[in-house]
Amino acid sequence: MTLWPQCQLRPLTLILISELTRAVKAKALDLGFDDVRVTKAQLPEIKGEELSAFVGAGHHGDMSWMAETLERRKSPDAMYAEAKTAIVLAVNYDQGLDHAARLSQASTGVISTYALNRDYHDLIKQRLKILAGWIAKETGADVKVFVDTAPLMEKPLAAQAGLGWQGKHTNLVSRKLGSWFFIGSILTTAELECDAPESDHCGSCTACLQACPTQAFTGPHQIDARRCISYLTIEHQGEIPQEFRKAIGNRIYGCDDCLAVCPWNKFAESSREIKLQARPELVSPALTDLLTLDDATFRKVFSGSPVKRIGRDRFIRNCLIAAGNSGDQSLVPLVSSLCEDTAQVVRNTAQWAMQELTRTHQ
Repeated sequence: MTLWPQCQLRPLTLILISELTRAVKAKALDLGFDDVRVTKAQLPEIKGEELSAFVGAGHHGDMSWMAETLERRKSPDAMYAEAKTAIVLAVNYDQGLDHAARLSQASTGVISTYALNRDYHDLIKQRLKILAGWIAKETGADVKVFVDTAPLMEKPLAAQAGLGWQGKHTNLVSRKLGSWFFIGSILTTAELECDAPESDHCGSCTACLQACPTQAFTGPHQIDARRCISYLTIEHQGEIPQEFRKAIGNRIYGCDDCLAVCPWNKFAESSREIKLQARPELVSPALTDLLTLDDATFRKVFSGSPVKRIGRDRFIRNCLIAAGNSGDQSLVPLVSSLCEDTAQVVRNTAQWAMQELTRTHQ
């Protein structure tokens, strides 16, 4: 989050709101954003109530920061009272990968598509800062930038701005970009022309709900994060409950199943952003290579990657679950050696994986 110093606003007569809005959008597209929309910096009260219900039910799991920042998270103006406008931007990260084919290769790991190269936070934040700095210079307005790291409900805000709509899997869907895109936001004291919200185009389709391997959706637009593979493999710090381990398959960082089945993806094009292009060695990495990673090597292999933030121990935990599900007896020596690892979560998961590999060999 970045805050430029307050400065005197120029009179609106000098910059017509509609002209400024067009200029902001043109600048955003020039910077490499794939779509940009504008809305007011407030969300309806119902969105805050839905968030409160989600947290109240414990569906946020270990993500204690959601409860701690609940009141500020309910609406942008609860966090930044002076903000008048929210600019919401999209960056496409679609790689055109065969999701089913990656899942079928049991002796390899599947890393969520968004994490196959550089950390998107760095890439998008840099561009947001350039755009926000330009807005501040042109209008004298204050600005703040956000990329998924502050108490801001970006998906409801993006839907309100018309960037897309929240599908039944709770993620944003765009008629232009499908499901594969990041969201960045700028809140500003400048007044811009708002776009109309996008209507829901899911219809009767429930493909995303049916695709979830762990049945994390309690209903349309409702998710229990504690059952979500993305949450379990990334946010959850302890041992992954045994009831979910078989369903995880070979997903070692995140899960794309509910995104991959969305019919709207047929209209999407692959990302043009070079820094988001998948590193070939991460598309279907062999578990034999991953299970040998010590802390230093893990950090080197995933330098600059979102994967690095979960640390070696959690990552190896995930790889061991994939190994246990693989039926690949060649992994037994590696799994066996990890039964003596210094990290308890690794040792315990390795013991489970050994039991599974032994069972499949009988």
